[in-house]
Amino acid sequence: MADEVWLRLGDVDNYVEPFCGSCAVLLLRPSEPQTETVNDADGLLSNFWRALKYAPDATAKFADWPVNENDLHARHAWLVGQKDCLQAKLEGDPEFYDAKIAGWWVWGIACWIGSGWCSGNGPWRVQEVDGVRQLVHVGSAGQGVNRKRERLTGFAETGVNAIGIEHKRPVISGAAGGNAPLPDNADLRTYFRTLSERLRRVRVCCGDWTRVCGTSVTFGHGMTGVFLDPPYADTAKRASNLYRVDCEQVAHTVREWAIEQGKNPLMRIALCGYSDEHVMPDNWTVHAWKQGDGYGGQAKERSNNGAKERIWFSPNCIKPSDDLFGKS
Repeated sequence: MADEVWLRLGDVDNYVEPFCGSCAVLLLRPSEPQTETVNDADGLLSNFWRALKYAPDATAKFADWPVNENDLHARHAWLVGQKDCLQAKLEGDPEFYDAKIAGWWVWGIACWIGSGWCSGNGPWRVQEVDGVRQLVHVGSAGQGVNRKRERLTGFAETGVNAIGIEHKRPVISGAAGGNAPLPDNADLRTYFRTLSERLRRVRVCCGDWTRVCGTSVTFGHGMTGVFLDPPYADTAKRASNLYRVDCEQVAHTVREWAIEQGKNPLMRIALCGYSDEHVMPDNWTVHAWKQGDGYGGQAKERSNNGAKERIWFSPNCIKPSDDLFGKS
């Protein structure tokens, strides 16, 4: 749906993405980049984009590693231990990054199945046993833990989510639904350098979404396009804790901000959500699109919810012909 977004935003002077995630819309911009700012509340995610921007080769070095279950769990535990101090450094210094954290984090995503990567939820802890740091199962007795079992398609075992970190089998190339292996280091460096060049003038921020939505970051630079894809609200009937940094209420606040700022002739805003999630003013237009099927046991849920995907466009967005966009 990125093509539809850029069709409505046009070649804006300034582009802001407060919930950047994979930066898919930014990376698919069809016109020459101008002033651009992206942000995410997940420090591990924002750190990856910064490291890729400033040090693509170093990030590729740490991301280039074979699939190994022991390494996956060891690195997972280490990354969970880094996330809090990393967040403070990212927020305090707009040019700070850690290539090792970025490389290990994206390698782990390529090996991991399902949600929960670096969430900090699960029954496993790193503890010192007889002077040696070990990954141990601490159990749930007396902790008030909400446990759930999740089927891993392609494997006989299941993963368990609770407090701490999850302990899952990694994706093995060739397994049912498994991801393709990472390319060799030379190809990975080339790929990361290409992304680095695209991000060269992009400001990568980390923190609350409102930090990049003030006048000085938005229409103070001229005609501004804002792409809003917050975690869907509690009214969307989605799985909770879907993201490492999740909130089922923020979409309501985002909607109110979008409605108010949509009155500004220098603001073109796109808001993503489910059809029954937002009630927007009549002068906003809406585009319906369908999400692809999900992985394994999530396919049915994704297929049902996928038909509910909507993007609302503010009054000052470019208006294509009525046969493409309507008010329904």
